[in-house]
Amino acid sequence: MPYEKLEISAPTPVLSWANHALGNEEAKMAKNVASLPFVFKHVALMPDVHLGKGALVGSVLATKEAIIPAAVGVDIGCGMAAMKMPFTAEKLEGKLKKIRLELEAAIPTGFNENKEVEKYVTNWQRWSDFKDLHRGVQNLESKAMKQMGSLGGGNHFIEVCLDTENYVWLMLHSGSRNIGNNLAQCHINTAKELAKLADNNLPDPDLAHFVAGTPEFEAYWNDLQWAQEYARFNRDVMMARFKRIIEKHLAGGKATKPLLVVNCHHNYAEKEVHFGEDVYVTRKGAVRAQTEDYGIIPGSMGAKSFIVKGKGNAHSFCSCSHGAGRLMSRNKAKNAYTLDDLIEQTKGIECRKDEGVLDEIPGAYKPIDQVMANQADLVEVVATLKQVLCVKG
Repeated sequence: MPYEKLEISAPTPVLSWANHALGNEEAKMAKNVASLPFVFKHVALMPDVHLGKGALVGSVLATKEAIIPAAVGVDIGCGMAAMKMPFTAEKLEGKLKKIRLELEAAIPTGFNENKEVEKYVTNWQRWSDFKDLHRGVQNLESKAMKQMGSLGGGNHFIEVCLDTENYVWLMLHSGSRNIGNNLAQCHINTAKELAKLADNNLPDPDLAHFVAGTPEFEAYWNDLQWAQEYARFNRDVMMARFKRIIEKHLAGGKATKPLLVVNCHHNYAEKEVHFGEDVYVTRKGAVRAQTEDYGIIPGSMGAKSFIVKGKGNAHSFCSCSHGAGRLMSRNKAKNAYTLDDLIEQTKGIECRKDEGVLDEIPGAYKPIDQVMANQADLVEVVATLKQVLCVKG
């Protein structure tokens, strides 16, 4: 489905790849962003768009000479990693429960952190730049080091999947953990204080922004890039442990060469060139999909996921959706579904089936096939995956 131009009375157009009308609150949020003077060309809404903070989750905005910290969000650099392994499904038979228990033991979830820090984690080159981060996080270096290689909570997950040719894939979803959250909060607060001082008449306090060339902008941009690299490396560390566990069970511990490796952000900002101009692109729940870019679009824990290749669609600022997108809030999901529903909807998948993950039930998400159909002009599907094991954060 190509995009449609929404009927929103704002100075900047809003283009949508969602096949549904926005709710009142969503439309208001889109209008608020589109009314900012520094938003470039148009706002692009992905097929999985839904309510966020300040800006819609599943939105892409290009800005000139300004950036909105709350639009990037608090899980800076959150994204996905996937690895196609040279094994097929029969190797997994009878081993899934053992693999899940080992993954849960090797990779901390929720608020947990590693008890020991691996040598190559302490050797990460960006630790030397920690002293240049916001003063509000200077006491968190030890915690950030211990959380490197941890999953976190919410909708973060680790999965073993099979593609349509029965190849085994490793997949995980995580971000910049507590340190990214703290950095984001520090800068969001600063932006809001500056907006108050300047008496900025913003449609939403969460659209407080920094202007390029100011010390506040430079400080945020520095911390943002650091947290995005932390998030990417965090996924690499977990994936290395994940791969070793799979090799132990499927290859007798022998190291193997993956057939494809993908690691992509979906909550971040970068400097890019679009429509011939240098801009700052904020993808809030969206994946970069330039020509030949590989991306990962997960469904819920009972649905298919997709490895995709970008088509470089200029109107979407070369972007695509980052998942199925929530259909209902976590509280609503807990009230609408029972434990029996969860067991039914995750039949055949080795995963936790308890009240603690009820808010992540597949029924709480939009149908992923519809989301994919809506973005056929943004990406091509390289592989379709179905999970056989899932560890939730």
